[in-house]
Amino acid sequence: MALEFRLPDIGEGLTEAEIVEWFVEVGADVTLDQPLVQIETDKAVTEVPAPRAGTLLHRGGEAGTVVKVGELLAVIGDRTERWTEAPRDSETQGPAAPAAPIVGSLEEAEEVAAPAGVQALPVVRKMAKDLGVDLNRVRGTGPGGRITREDVEAAAGARPTDEERVRLSKLRRTIAENTARSWREIPHVTTFGEADAASLLSARADLERRLGRRVPLEALFIRAVIPPLRAHPEFNATVDGQDLVLKRRYDIGVAVDTPEGLVVAVVKGADRRGIPELAEEIERVAEAARSRTATPAELSGQTFTVSNIGAVGGGFGTPIIPFGTTAILSFGRVREQPVARGGRVVVGSVLPLSLSYDHRAIDGALGRRFLAAVIEHLEDPQRILSDAR
Repeated sequence: MALEFRLPDIGEGLTEAEIVEWFVEVGADVTLDQPLVQIETDKAVTEVPAPRAGTLLHRGGEAGTVVKVGELLAVIGDRTERWTEAPRDSETQGPAAPAAPIVGSLEEAEEVAAPAGVQALPVVRKMAKDLGVDLNRVRGTGPGGRITREDVEAAAGARPTDEERVRLSKLRRTIAENTARSWREIPHVTTFGEADAASLLSARADLERRLGRRVPLEALFIRAVIPPLRAHPEFNATVDGQDLVLKRRYDIGVAVDTPEGLVVAVVKGADRRGIPELAEEIERVAEAARSRTATPAELSGQTFTVSNIGAVGGGFGTPIIPFGTTAILSFGRVREQPVARGGRVVVGSVLPLSLSYDHRAIDGALGRRFLAAVIEHLEDPQRILSDAR
């Protein structure tokens, strides 16, 4: 009997996935646990294995199709079986319901009148209008002659244009949705500061020589924020309605620059790790994030986030707070500039700091005190390197 394989609940709040690539054609045989399809979630790209041996009778969508948890992904049965998809409610119960908003849309779709006799969804009609495509001249390849996105794109590609429409990746759409939600729902305040980084950089160089390996600056930044987080738990917390939930764990998010966009990898139990272990774990989860092989658990659950924007030449900025937390600290690029030291003006190494925090839980004075505590630790590196082995 044919097995209807539905997208399983993959946990961590993920509710859907986008099909990236099928490894098996309809009608081909598969073995148990053979890679069947590659999917992309909000967090990672992963391969889904065949749940049984048999013949692939049906695919629940092609590349680019978004499948929700519980929806049909594939049908596997015996070679002699025939499988027919049951009619959908929309095909048997009269007129279809109005189309739901497109997930990840960056702007509201305006109503665009369709030419008489043309079958096309509102989003397809808008695409045609944006691209200057006359739907009366497009042959629909969808069910019942309906015009699809691909039909419009093909028609637009048949004539010269000075624009190119590129569909955002699943990850990029998720980033857009999450950052928009954070900016919309969290009242951001950003406090700026500077630290004299000369002693920190010197201590780091000595440590690298002693350990015989590279020590990422993020490891030192994490060590510098742990004591202030303990002293000011409002920064290691979540706003939940009328309550502030203070976290007793220190799972520090590290912003990672990937080809697809910014991803936050999480170092679990950062307060219990020494410098060498922190360095190894940061490099491990960052590489997993860049290669899209990280697990959902490695990309979620942070209680505070650090972002080394200086790695790409950045200075000050207004980092957006990851939703579900109350603060994020951005470290800029160290720059040489005149500083006052011992009554004299000398050339110093200055590290720009930008602290964004949720004004519902944290006032400006507390934000300044927290940042001052971080600066104290950065300027006295022995306080954060004392456990280095």
